[in-house]
Amino acid sequence: MSAERNRREGKLAAAAALALVALVSGCNVGPRYHPPTAPTSTAPAYKESSVNFKDQDGWKVASPQEAAIRGNWWEIFNEAELNTLEDQLNANNQSIQVAYQNYMAARALIAEARSQYWPTVSFNPAFSRSRSSSNTGNNNNGGNNNNSGSTSSLWALPIDVSWTPDFWGKIRNQVREAEYTAQSNAADLALEKLSMQAALAQDYFEIRGQDKLINVLDETVKADQAALDATQGAYDAGTGDYVAVVQAKSSLEAAKVSQVNASLLRAQYEHAIAMLVGKVATDFSIPVRAQIYIAPPIPLGLPSQLAERRPDVAAAERTVAAANATIGIGYGAFFPDVTLSASGALESSAFGHLFDIASRTWSVGPSVSQTLFNGWLYRAELHQYEAQYNADVATYKQTVLTAFQQVEDSLVATRNYSQQILHEQEAVKFAQQSYDLEKQRYDSGVDPYIDVVQAQTTLLGDQVTLNSLQVQEMLSAVQLVQALGGGWDASQLPTPKQTGEKVPSSVYKMQQ
Repeated sequence: MSAERNRREGKLAAAAALALVALVSGCNVGPRYHPPTAPTSTAPAYKESSVNFKDQDGWKVASPQEAAIRGNWWEIFNEAELNTLEDQLNANNQSIQVAYQNYMAARALIAEARSQYWPTVSFNPAFSRSRSSSNTGNNNNGGNNNNSGSTSSLWALPIDVSWTPDFWGKIRNQVREAEYTAQSNAADLALEKLSMQAALAQDYFEIRGQDKLINVLDETVKADQAALDATQGAYDAGTGDYVAVVQAKSSLEAAKVSQVNASLLRAQYEHAIAMLVGKVATDFSIPVRAQIYIAPPIPLGLPSQLAERRPDVAAAERTVAAANATIGIGYGAFFPDVTLSASGALESSAFGHLFDIASRTWSVGPSVSQTLFNGWLYRAELHQYEAQYNADVATYKQTVLTAFQQVEDSLVATRNYSQQILHEQEAVKFAQQSYDLEKQRYDSGVDPYIDVVQAQTTLLGDQVTLNSLQVQEMLSAVQLVQALGGGWDASQLPTPKQTGEKVPSSVYKMQQ
């Protein structure tokens, strides 16, 4: 009868626990998440887009403006060598690898949070052999009888099961917080890729600008050397003066200094690209190729779509969602934890009888844990979570505002550089004419050589300025593409379910 009653009590306790779980499993304390309202624009086009410069020559955006960049954004520049380097960067850049592993770690945290949904089962087999004292209780005879104590053995195979049901949604909020954080890390990964890709493109166009500058300086050095030879010859023949020789030497040496400095900067940009594509700078080189680039038309899309195209905006919004889930965790701390425990074991002093039915033991029962007073700690933590949520909302809105600023800045920069280039090209043309005229006047003995030096200095300055403007136009075009989010959009962000999918163990293996 006693055994039958124990079985009935056990069944009743289990049924009561399951009923309690069913009753409150739908509870989820904490605020429901609503995405914050982002600052946006209803304008049909960006303020600094080409619609404001219809009557001007120079760079213009792609038409129609509703189109957006897709896929490998760097291919818009039609530069095969840059495409190859970008492919190498995507495969070998270590900063991208760091961001990727951070995302993988965030996904692992989701699995850690979800593990709390399940019971904890432990198995602790043990064996002990002990002897009791002969000088305890009624057997205390001063130790004269060595046989009054007892020696015993105990074999035990215990299994313990404990489970804390998620009555108040605390675990669910922890899982949500981990999922949203993983989404934020996925957006950070996309942002890191875009940043590294843009840095590579900018360094590449910087190198090409240095190649063009070196070409200009090489021609200047040749012209200066020829001028020095001519003035030296005239001086040696007694038809020229030594002042012209000194001025020619000074002009030549100044050009050589600029030539060396341009070579230094080119080498540094080349080393930077080697690092970006994951190669040792000592073993990496880019062939010299002096080329002039013109920024291509860039599709802008609609201003109202900008927030959906920027990975940093997506990361900021997912951070807000995670902060909202953290508030739910804070509310859950005010409710008790109910733990359902069960244990069973096989115990016997003789191993031969360990698996007999009579050797079994068991216990089952719930427990409730609730902090009655902790100096208002939970309330303070909840206020902290709410303040952090408000700060994350402000950060999200600031990120959106910054996105619009960067697009408008890059638009006006690209447009204005193209305008300056047109004017500077005219300046170079007239400076070349001025130099040619002064050279003729000097050769005819009309003007002193200093006038030739001044004209040549002006020409070189205009040529350097033109090259710099052409490079800056390309850099601002890259910055514009980056400000528009590259070829990324919010549809590429993994869903919470996708972030929680099982990841192969090989992904987490240590790199060698």
